[in-house]
Amino acid sequence: MANPTSQLPEVIATEAAQATVEIDAGAGKHVEPELWGLAPFQIVSISMLVLLLIAFFGAKVHKTIGGGLDGKIAAIKEQLDEAKQLRAEAEALRQEYADKIAGAEKDAEAMLANAQHEADALLEKAEADSKAMVERRKRMAEDKIAAAEREAVEDVRNRAVNAATTASRKLIAEKHDAEADQALADKVIAGI
Repeated sequence: MANPTSQLPEVIATEAAQATVEIDAGAGKHVEPELWGLAPFQIVSISMLVLLLIAFFGAKVHKTIGGGLDGKIAAIKEQLDEAKQLRAEAEALRQEYADKIAGAEKDAEAMLANAQHEADALLEKAEADSKAMVERRKRMAEDKIAAAEREAVEDVRNRAVNAATTASRKLIAEKHDAEADQALADKVIAGI
């Protein structure tokens, strides 16, 4: 049998291959990252120190920011309280106007009922007045008729009296003479 290494291809060494082998040989060494010549743990320590200094001395900034936020919160609370008060006033006004509308409706109903009552009373009074006026005019007409009847009766009586007087004068003048006058005068004197 043949040698197993004899079946492998032959590698030709070149300069490029030699440079690759050298780079690969240096890859076994670990290089840590650096910033300004400081190791990562030193950078983290300095960062934490700066952060703590800012937190300690920057507390005034924190208080200022907190005070500003507290002021904003107080202003917002004040605006909310004012809005609640305005809403309560608006509700009160709405209720007041609703009550006024209800009162106005009741007043309108009462006015309508009162007007209907007054109209009925005026109608009854007008009917009573018209009946009374008709009765008065009827009485006046009856009185005028009665007066006219009396005048007519009186006129008829006067005419009858005049006719009777005229007729008696004629009869007395025709049938009565001086002797009859003397006898009548004696009779009247004797009756006294």
